Amino acid sequence: MFCRHNRLTATCPICSQEGKSRAAKPASSGRPRSTGTPASGGRPAKGAGGGSTRRSSTRLVTRKLTRAEDDGYRNDLVPGMRAKADAERLAAALMLAVERLRPPGPHPAVAHEGDREEALWLAFLLALVGPDAPERQAAVLAERPSWASGRDPDLPAEQTRTVHAYRAWAQRAGSQAAGFAGDAAWTPVRRFGRLFERLSLPGFGRARRFELLVTLGAAGLYDLEPDALRFGADDDATTQAAKRLLVSGDRMLLERRARELAGATGVPLAALDRGLALWGAPATPLEAPGELPSDLRRALKLS
Repeated sequence: MFCRHNRLTATCPICSQEGKSRAAKPASSGRPRSTGTPASGGRPAKGAGGGSTRRSSTRLVTRKLTRAEDDGYRNDLVPGMRAKADAERLAAALMLAVERLRPPGPHPAVAHEGDREEALWLAFLLALVGPDAPERQAAVLAERPSWASGRDPDLPAEQTRTVHAYRAWAQRAGSQAAGFAGDAAWTPVRRFGRLFERLSLPGFGRARRFELLVTLGAAGLYDLEPDALRFGADDDATTQAAKRLLVSGDRMLLERRARELAGATGVPLAALDRGLALWGAPATPLEAPGELPSDLRRALKLS
């Protein structure tokens, strides 16, 4: 059975440990402790205007994640970082993300598929499943469902609805290739932005759209270049890590600080997206694929 992290429950490092903890936890006894809540019927506190106090819908809540112990490390480029170990982990995550986008990209099968429509279809399905579900991605690659057949791949119901929405989008454009080609006058940055907007389909959020477009760019199918991480209302792994690392819930400020981080480290924004997600997953061990570039070491104060 797949868990909430899109992995098999038995192999997920988070859910498997949670299961063990629940099994080992003894049943509670006696009177429950007071929660300190006033005897007011359990209603939420009211603000000055008399309404219930709520978080603004324009700001995202950051989950509490494991951090390395504060050792005095400080860096204005990453104001949320308090330990050199976290900086080393970020450097490794960014290098892995950069390496991942070297041609032919994260999915060589997409770049090597001779039929453009089938290549685009495969890239879409792999992005829909997502890089954090390697077992499902492997199943998609093994099955290689055909675009021309018109048949739905073996996916959960929610993702099948997204497949239907994508097929409708491609049909309106005339074909997948026509939809992604857009206007011949578009620059790579303009093409990325317009496609990101046009692919705003049900169940196809920020992370999945970004992953699809960087995959197509790395595979050489289209000239695509992001000029922003396109933070939005989605509470995905990259957004959570960015909020934790860059210490802001304001989307415009997050975008500016992300661009500054990318520029100082020499890491393209296309890679920064996945690098942040990797860094923010404490259960995932990371090891840099080679020696750290001088720009990266200098920016993260690791030299």
